Parts: sequence; structure tokens; C-alpha cells
Amino acid sequence: MDWDEYIKWGKEAVVWGSEYRKNLRNYPVRSQNKPGETFNSIPSNPPENPESIEQIFDDFKKIILPGVTHWQHPRFFAYFPANAAPASVFAEILTNTMGLQCMLWQTSPSATELEEKVIEWLRISLDIPEGFGGIIQDTASSATLTAILTMREKALNWKGNKVGLSGQGKLRIYASTENHSSLDKAIWFSGIGEDNLVRVPVYGAYRSMDPVALSDAIHNDRKKGFIPAGIVGVTCGTSTGSYDNLDEIGTIANNENLYFHVDAAWAGSAIICDEYKYLWQGIGKADSIVFNPHKWLGAQFDCSVHFLKDMNVQKNTLSLTPEYLKTSGVEGITNLSDYTIPLGRRFRALKLWFLIRSEGLSGIRKLIRDHINWSEELFHKIKLLNNIEVITEPVLGLFTFRFINQNSENINEINEKIVKEINDEGLIYLTPTKVGEKFVIRFMAGTLEMEENDIDVAYECIKEKSERT
Repeated sequence: MDWDEYIKWGKEAVVWGSEYRKNLRNYPVRSQNKPGETFNSIPSNPPENPESIEQIFDDFKKIILPGVTHWQHPRFFAYFPANAAPASVFAEILTNTMGLQCMLWQTSPSATELEEKVIEWLRISLDIPEGFGGIIQDTASSATLTAILTMREKALNWKGNKVGLSGQGKLRIYASTENHSSLDKAIWFSGIGEDNLVRVPVYGAYRSMDPVALSDAIHNDRKKGFIPAGIVGVTCGTSTGSYDNLDEIGTIANNENLYFHVDAAWAGSAIICDEYKYLWQGIGKADSIVFNPHKWLGAQFDCSVHFLKDMNVQKNTLSLTPEYLKTSGVEGITNLSDYTIPLGRRFRALKLWFLIRSEGLSGIRKLIRDHINWSEELFHKIKLLNNIEVITEPVLGLFTFRFINQNSENINEINEKIVKEINDEGLIYLTPTKVGEKFVIRFMAGTLEMEENDIDVAYECIKEKSERT
């Protein structure tokens, strides 16, 4: 392909993409492919000679498309959304075309300065106190890992990177039982070790971290000679939407001089609506906060915003500047790669800039409010069905339930079978979780293309299964 062909096929791709997104209801939500189906449809050896873009594009539609799960589908009620608003998609075309590498200020000043400005826009929109800065990471997993590394270095007085962990005191990190599995991986990769991740019990309907149990765990660890390093709080966790009292936990962190990271990967987007700011009380006590615009906000994956109260603390953990990366003769600049594990950085700020300007905060608020209201409508309808047990109440529209059968002791097996049936049929897509020992089904709405009548489809599907349980 040359740049003249690019014009022709670029137009074809844009037309195809628009039609694809407008007609998603014609597809099953989840791929119906069997394992190996795509792999075995592709020749074993790479082509020796060039092939036409026409043939490659045709094979994309015939071979690749049937093997994808349609994350933008209006009846995708699984995991969390991974929205890609048209303005964001358009901006990504520009980004990909330019092919920028935005590791340093000098490698693209606009990329760095736009990122700083967009972070400030989002700080204001989410009512985070003035003084917080931040960066755009790829995912919340990377933000969590950098937060854990920062906790480690701060607690060891910046010796871990220099002399290693051998011979140092054992560090302890504290989090509730509701935190995401990315925290476990961060503990592994940081060298702290999973035995030193202290899982604090939760209490109440919203499964919040118990502040008394947290304080007791910290004090007991100090007596045993451990080094408490940090606390990870959660605002609306992945499994059931559980959320911690950030004000209480933040006070404990501040009093104990522990680094406090808050995971708001999904729920952070909803904080632009005033009525959900109750989930955010005490956020100013955090040292580090992550939320994913590539979930509910509408920015194309990947795009994870990591707010930092003191940018220098993370910079002291991650910055390494050899001679060939230094910028000479320029003052007052920021090199954002000083705050991330990878040196290379994509121009992620551009899609946020296009998105926020194109939709406006009012448009994004309406989208989020609609999704929450529609989910709650479904919740109130299905809780009246026979053979349905509600397990957790809605939090920003996320709730869990299960099918029950009074004559069977194998409730978990029944639900595992039913959720598989639902997903294999392809009309809607749901994912399960566990609450205690109960295998339950999650529901949450959040895709850009969703309309209110898609909730009716979900209700009829769930109702039909309840009648057959």
C-alpha cells in the first residue's frame, strides 16, 4: 500500500466502520467461533509476494470479524464498557497517521502540553483538589503497579531501586478483599510478595474496607517488625461495585504516614455527575488516583488517567535519564516518561481533547445517567421475578443476582450453566463473579450505542431463563 492507495482504502475503512457501528445489533454480542477456528483459517506460511489490500480487507471481514466479541454492542452488559466514541476514533486515526513517539517534551511538545492541559480539565471535572497533577497511562494495571513501586521506594527511603530488596525489612500493603486482581500482580512484580498483601475484611451492604480492622492490622504489623508501606482503596470495585470510605481510610493513611492509592478505574467517570460525588468524599487525602476514560467516558482504549498529589514522589521512583534522553537549553518543561515504567508513550491526550470538546461534559453526563437509570429499572423488574435472588444492590447501575431453584442444592452449577447458555445464544452478554461462596451474575450497562429498549431485551432474556429454572 502506498499513500495514494491509503486514500482509497482509508475511505473504504471509514465507511465500513460507520456501517459496522450503526448495525451492531445484527451481530451476536460474543463471538460464536469455536477454538482454533480463526487460526486454522489463516495459511500456515506467510506470503512471499505482496497481496492486494482488497483481498486482505475481504479476508478481514470473512475470517477475523466472526471471531471478535463486539465490545461496542448495545447489549454488552459484561465486565465494564470499553467505549469508543466517534470523536475519539477519529482522533486515533490522526494519532496513528502521525506515528508520534511522545516520550519527552522535545519529541513532541504539543503531546506533552496537551496531556497536562487535559489532565487539568479532568481534575476540575472530577472535583479533585487543586495541586494534583497527573499522567496518562495505558491501563489501570500500570497505574497500580507504579503506585505500589512508589509505596515501596518511599517506605524504604528510596533504597529499593539502588540496593535491592534483600536485607531490607518486610513491607506490607493493605487493601480490602474487594480489590482488583491487578493489585495482586503489582505486588508480585514489585518484589513485595503476595504474602505481604494484607487483605482487610469488609463490612456493610457496600462491602467497604473495615477501618478498625485496617488500623489493627497496621499496628500489629509494626509490633511484629514489618514496615507498613501503603494502602489501596477502591471506589466501586469490579466484582460488585463495593466502595470504601475514602475519608476514613485516608485519615488512617495520613496519620500513619502511608502512601494512599485509590482505584476508581470504572467509577471515576461517573464523578462528573454531582449526585455521585458522595463516592468521592475524602479524595483529597489520596496520594494517587486512577480512573479509566477508556471505560465509561468514551475514550478509545487504551487511556488510563493517573492523578498524583506530589508528582515528585513518583518521579523519584521511576525517573532514569541517560545522556541521550536529556533536553538541553530549555527550562520549565516536563518529560512525562519520568513518571511511567515504559519510556515510549503514545499521544493519548489527543482523543480525550477531541472527545471532551465534541461531547461536552453535559453530553457525557447524560450518557452516564441514562445507563444508571436504565440498569436500575431492570433491577427493580427482575427482583420481582420468580426464581431470582438479588445478591447485591445497584451501585452506579452495577448489581448482581442469581437464579434459584428450591428443589436443587446445586445453585452455583445452575447459574454457571445458565450464564453460559445466555452468552452462547449471543443476544446479550453477561459475566459472573463470586460473592462469598455464591456464584452470581453481574449486570451493568455502559455502551455508547445502547438504547433504553436494549434493557427490555435483557429483561426478556433473564425472565425466560427464570421461568425455566
